Amino acid sequence: MEQLLAVTAIGADRTGLVHELSQAISSAGGSILQSRMTTLGQEFAMLVLVSANWHAIKKVEEDLEVLGKKSELTITFRQTSEREKDVPAAPYNVDIVALDQEGIIAGLAGFFAAQNIEIADLSTRQYNAPHTGAAMFSVQMVINVPASLHLAALREEFHVYCDEQNLDALIEPIQR
Repeated sequence: MEQLLAVTAIGADRTGLVHELSQAISSAGGSILQSRMTTLGQEFAMLVLVSANWHAIKKVEEDLEVLGKKSELTITFRQTSEREKDVPAAPYNVDIVALDQEGIIAGLAGFFAAQNIEIADLSTRQYNAPHTGAAMFSVQMVINVPASLHLAALREEFHVYCDEQNLDALIEPIQR
């Protein structure tokens, strides 16, 4: 029976880390089902969902502990299971661009939590506007909108919120 292991790794960025981590997982008998990898400042960060039988999961854990010590990485792992969906929901993309200001993510998270909408994925970045050099902030997220919510009302409330916060935003269904 396949088991799942959620793995996080963070450490000083350098060439070859993705290879070392993925090699440790695959050589122990694990298979990477999902992953997110990025550089944050001078650090490399990775989130991975690994699938393997119970014996290989233990080997993956052991090999990652060894790799963590050898490569000065902070690696954590936790056994997990398939996610169960309680409520039917439709996935939507949300894209936001704004002048960089404090509290954008906290405000968005609060708005969607108040609507009982799950944020399934979130990515942000700060950059300077090409012509003016102004500090800009962009947010891309995937939300799961419960089927019980009235979409037109949600869109209206979201756009009102974004106007109040001076955020340029799009919310669109994900085409599958």
